[in-house]
Amino acid sequence: MMSTVLFFTIPATTVTAQEPAVPNTTVAVVALDDDGHEMSKEDDHGHAAESTGAKDGDNHAGEAPDAHGDDDHAGEAADAHADDDHAGEAPGAHGDEGGGDIVKLAPGVAQEAGIVLEQAELGALGESLSLPAEIRFDADRMANVTPKVSGIIDRLLVGEGDTVAYGDTLALITSRELAALKAQWLTAETRKSLAAQSLTRTESLWSQKVTSEATVQTARAELEAAKTASEAAETELHAVGIDHADLEKIAAAPDGNNANAYLIAPLAGTVVRRSITLGETVTAGDSSAKVLFTIVDDSVVWADIAVYKQDISRVRIGAPVALKSDAGDIMAQSTVAFVLPVIDEVSRTATARVIVDNSDRTLTPGQFVIADLSVGNAAEVLRVPQSAVQLVEDRPSVFVPVDGGFAPRAVMVGTTAGGYVEIKTGLEEDELYVSEGAFTLKAQLEKDAFGDGHGH
Repeated sequence: MMSTVLFFTIPATTVTAQEPAVPNTTVAVVALDDDGHEMSKEDDHGHAAESTGAKDGDNHAGEAPDAHGDDDHAGEAADAHADDDHAGEAPGAHGDEGGGDIVKLAPGVAQEAGIVLEQAELGALGESLSLPAEIRFDADRMANVTPKVSGIIDRLLVGEGDTVAYGDTLALITSRELAALKAQWLTAETRKSLAAQSLTRTESLWSQKVTSEATVQTARAELEAAKTASEAAETELHAVGIDHADLEKIAAAPDGNNANAYLIAPLAGTVVRRSITLGETVTAGDSSAKVLFTIVDDSVVWADIAVYKQDISRVRIGAPVALKSDAGDIMAQSTVAFVLPVIDEVSRTATARVIVDNSDRTLTPGQFVIADLSVGNAAEVLRVPQSAVQLVEDRPSVFVPVDGGFAPRAVMVGTTAGGYVEIKTGLEEDELYVSEGAFTLKAQLEKDAFGDGHGH
């Protein structure tokens, strides 16, 4: 009787803990006779039909070729994801440095993105105290420009909002007063020159016994008087802003130029106020002089913190301070410079002043912020700026440099105060980490993960 054996290709099943994966294999399923009836399951020798690749006496009959013969390995791939990009990843390793979560940035690109690396270090960290603060101009970086001579505004060269450098001309004043002072100095200089010539001639005559000694003494006295008058006139010119270099130009100046007075910027900064108009008459004077321009350098500002009377004893010089917006975002960080020893009669608060680097112009004078101070008994702990710690996959993490970029590393955090957070584990002292720009790296990491289809 002719028998027919049918063969089927069975694909590998999905990997589960109870059913190990097997490779594709071909096995005999059933034998049929010529009429299509099922034949006996015993062959001509009376043995039961065995799966392809099975061995006589083997307890693993029916096992696919190349399958493990050790049942101890059943379910070995229990945690593996089918067709997952992260197959084979150790549990808990995702998000640690050295895994797939690396933001690849070249050194130059990282610098342009504002990424700053620092070494982790110990620092004082105590309890936190939140108090209101106001941003003010640094009085040492502020100048009110007033006229040194009376006159009429003939030209305005800058306006509010303009940035000026030290020595820039702000305005031109036509001043009769200045013209008179220059004329007085020129007259005194002429008298001094003539007196010097007269003395030389008189001394020559006296040496020839042609004139008397009294005449020589008179000539000498006239020269001294001329010198005194010249020096007095020069002093008055210096008082209105004319220096020695300008004095040399007065005699050679074209007609009318000696009446020109220039308002000069006494420092570099921004013009925040201009209170004059073209053609306006201005008057010089110690008390009556009008402020024509106000220039400030706001690259450094003050943050004046209102400290309540009961908290004054807790605030110490050098305590870390984080200035925050109403939303809680850290805008700047610094330390307490000093505490004014005066309590305001109305608010009943003292002022703790913080000098803040504002080169990025984040803070605006007149703005109110929240000052988060570190107070109380401070302990030396490993600390990093709050902005350096980001939530990556719901775990507090800091970014550390790795080959080709930056990777997040999970850390355990502790006390938070003054814009700093304690790192208990995950980062070692003197180890490099990203102190600025961590949020940028986190955003890029999430963008990359979304693009790859990960569910980070």
